[in-house]
Parts: sequence; C-alpha cells; structure tokens
Amino acid sequence: MTRLLFTTVSAALLTTALAGPAQAQQAPPRPAQEATKVDGTDGVYIWRNGNHQAMFIVTKDGVIATDPVAYGRPTGGQQYVDAIKKVTDKPIKFLIYSHVHFDHIAGGKAFKDAGARVIAHKNATARLKTVNDPHTVMPDESVGNKKVIKLGGTTLELHYLGLNHSDSTLVMRLPKEKIVFIVDTIPVGSFPGRGFIDIYPLETEDFIKKVIAMDWERMIPGHPGPNGRLGTKKDAQDFLTLMQEASAAIKKEAQEGKCWDTVEKEFKMEKYATLPGYANGLGMVARRYCGLWGRGA
Repeated sequence: MTRLLFTTVSAALLTTALAGPAQAQQAPPRPAQEATKVDGTDGVYIWRNGNHQAMFIVTKDGVIATDPVAYGRPTGGQQYVDAIKKVTDKPIKFLIYSHVHFDHIAGGKAFKDAGARVIAHKNATARLKTVNDPHTVMPDESVGNKKVIKLGGTTLELHYLGLNHSDSTLVMRLPKEKIVFIVDTIPVGSFPGRGFIDIYPLETEDFIKKVIAMDWERMIPGHPGPNGRLGTKKDAQDFLTLMQEASAAIKKEAQEGKCWDTVEKEFKMEKYATLPGYANGLGMVARRYCGLWGRGA
C-alpha cells in the first residue's frame, strides 16, 4: 500500500511538473471588450469590441472618439462610452466615422446622447441618407479632402485620399504622436478577408502609396493585428506588394478566359499561405480581381 501510494504521488507530481510550464505559457483569454492605452502616448487609446477596433483620444478639454463598432452588438456603443468614462471624466466632444460600413460605425446613439458631434466624409453621409440604417446615427458634419480638429492641445487630421476599401474612408493622423488610424484597407499581418470583394483594386494601390508617403510610424488598424500589435509602413508596403502580385497573376488568367470558375478553383498565393485568413480570403481575392480583369468592374 505504501509503495502504491508513493508511486501514485510521484506520478502526480511528475505530471504537474510537466504540465506546469505549458500551462504557465498559456495567456489568459482576452476579454470581449477592452480599452488599452497606446504605449508612448499621453492619451491615445484603442477600444476593441470583439475583432473590431476604434481609437479614442483623451485631451484636457474633452475626448475625440472614432467608430462605435457596435454592429450586431446592441449594447456596444454604450459599452464604448462607459469604457471612456472609466478613463476620464472629460466630455466626449466628437465621434468620427472611418467610412460608411455599418460593422464599424453602427451604434453611435450613446455618443450622440453624450453630446458628441458626429463627423464623416461627405460620401458616407450621402450613402447613409440613402440606406437609412436605424442603428447608425446620421453625421452632423460632412467633410471633404481634409479637416483638422484641435482639442485640448491635441491635433487630429482627417484626410480623404481617394477610393480604396470604400469611397468614404478617412485616414486619421495624429502628427505629434506619428500615429494613423486606418480601417479595413491595410490589414496588419493577415490575408485580406471578405471585405476585399467590394474593394477598388487599382485605386487602392494608389491610396496605399499615398499613405506610405505620409509622416507616421505606427498604424492602429480597424481589426487587431497578431497579438494586438500595431501596423508599420512595412505592413503597408507588404500588402501593396500582395495586391500587385495577385493583380498581375489574375490579369493574365482573365485574358486567357479563365475567369471566374477556373481561377477561383486553381488560384493560389503559396508565399502567403501562412498568413491568418489565407484559406478563407483567397477566393475573395480571386473573385475581385476576376471582376476587375474579367469584366472591367
């Protein structure tokens, strides 16, 4: 009995010793929503709701917030407002839409109720008037190619650089912090997803070149990068290269009459196969470029 007990205890201790390091290496699961301060800044934060992200900036005179990211999440906008209130007691002065797509801009009622002025590109406003989504607050102000917001010693630039993932995307740049907030058009460390199906491919190449030429060092993306990391100009260049390679390959296939069926079944980009989202996104890339080079659309 004693020997059996000793053996059993020894085995249990060995199992615990072997399992311990592996268990210690497992990071705790991330919460569904969280606000995180950007390293090296005085008041720049990322609000993440599931797999969507927004940026908000806390200044001495108030808060500038972006994208409610509450599509399909009825309480998401209020959760975002509540998260801001945990960081600061300053009023929310502005809510800025990155572009017209509901998965990023729905849920702004809580911000409107808090007194925020809603700003969007004029193309977004025009589209929102047409579709009249009940969950998306209409903008109070529509902007063109550039607007500068100054609040509490912080400067935020809004730039419209042409067609890309949408016809209404605003690039938001914090010149002092050398940070940009760009949604959907430039993924960080991942393969493009289903949103690629309605992208403007050639115009997006020009858009990315303009973004790279701007003065910035870190990019907050609209969807988290691997381990939550921010984007760099290398990420932008890498994605531009991916697009150019896909475009050239499918252009040749399209001109040989292989769009859509053959291309969608056979097109591969093996050098990118290890990127998250590759398996699900590959067909979207093939279909979009077949639309461009097979139909001119």
